[in-house]
Amino acid sequence: MHSLPSTPAEVLDISTRGLRFRINMAVKAAELFGYWRHPYRDAATSFEEMTLSDIYYWVYKCTNPITRPEQGERIADQMVTDSRVAALPHGFETQSSLTIGAGGDLLQADGLAQSKDLLFESIADLLFDQTVSYANFESPITTQPLQKEVIGDRAAPIQCCSREQFDVLKGHRGKCFTVLNTANNHMFDMGVEGVETTTRVLAEHDILDTGTNGRPDEHGQGKFLTSNDIKLGLVSATFGLNGHVMPPGDEHRINVTTLLSKFSKPDLRLIKRQIDHCKDQGCDFIIASLHWGFEFEFFPRRQQVEIAHTLVEWGADAIIGHHAHVIQPVEYYRTRRDPSRIAVIAYSVGTLVWGYTAPHLVLGMILNLTLAKGLFQGKARTYIEQARVTPVFRSSTSNEHGIVTRLEKLADHVAGRRKLHSPDYIAGIKRYADLVLEHIPI
Repeated sequence: MHSLPSTPAEVLDISTRGLRFRINMAVKAAELFGYWRHPYRDAATSFEEMTLSDIYYWVYKCTNPITRPEQGERIADQMVTDSRVAALPHGFETQSSLTIGAGGDLLQADGLAQSKDLLFESIADLLFDQTVSYANFESPITTQPLQKEVIGDRAAPIQCCSREQFDVLKGHRGKCFTVLNTANNHMFDMGVEGVETTTRVLAEHDILDTGTNGRPDEHGQGKFLTSNDIKLGLVSATFGLNGHVMPPGDEHRINVTTLLSKFSKPDLRLIKRQIDHCKDQGCDFIIASLHWGFEFEFFPRRQQVEIAHTLVEWGADAIIGHHAHVIQPVEYYRTRRDPSRIAVIAYSVGTLVWGYTAPHLVLGMILNLTLAKGLFQGKARTYIEQARVTPVFRSSTSNEHGIVTRLEKLADHVAGRRKLHSPDYIAGIKRYADLVLEHIPI
């Protein structure tokens, strides 16, 4: 029978025995003495900024995810996480509405060959029965020979997929994602060809990409989608490209900016230009996609909260974050620019598809928003009428032909409702969901 690894730590490709020994010793010491129970303050997010200490910390987090916020921080003091505050103000007159279903990372991985039209079957209502469906697409489509993901110290891992593999990830039974974010750290793994092939294939399926640009003049502009008389503006940026450098003349291809560098202050100008462009084009509601954060940490850093609030005050009405590979809280933020407006900030919606099975890595969530456009106090406004978060998880089972991967609603499997996985495994997934969504410490 076939099986998938539990975490990336199981399949690390380390260049020397000496380095592997030092990594193992660092991880064991951290487990014994607990000095990484809270986030490592000086950790790097970008591959090119990583030192040996960052490598040790990253490997540690693979199997020991960080379940506490930064030292001295309390999430309850930083943000409101009760979705009930996301409601229309009294006196709002609704004229039209739309719904959004948003999920996290889509990464090509083992376990998809048998999963076409099965992968999303159990959660299709949350994504593809909505007006707009969204995810972060992180495996560029390429015509070059495919490369298998290798995680180690020699170079950053490479993600890519063929058109056939993309056919599994793109949607369910004829319904494709409406929007795929393409500004992420893997989007230049296959160079300019990978970017061009990806955007071309997405266009063939009427999927709007946000985060990549065909022409230099598009860099710094938003993307637009109109449905039910509501014009959505889409802005996007990634923290980096895993050390890859776009060649001269192609710098416009992907929206890249400094977000959480060890050495530089955040540079939000590119995102602000996109927000301003969306406002100039008369968008009713602006969604920002941020590929950012610290992998395997269940809570955002304070700097992320400050960045998110800044972007909301500049005009973003919702933020969808990804890259951490685990879920993080959803904040319901009452804006200063409009005290009647609640912005939704999902710091990380986790990963939908990846090739690992540990409870913290299979857990993701679907964010569902209902937007209402209408009149409030004599002015046209578009507000969030309702917000809902549904924990989901990636279920991988094996048979004589290989692995079948499905995305499942966690609630359908708790308390022994289904026998597909052991009760202990499901309970482990639920503990992480409760940590973030119910504030129950582990």
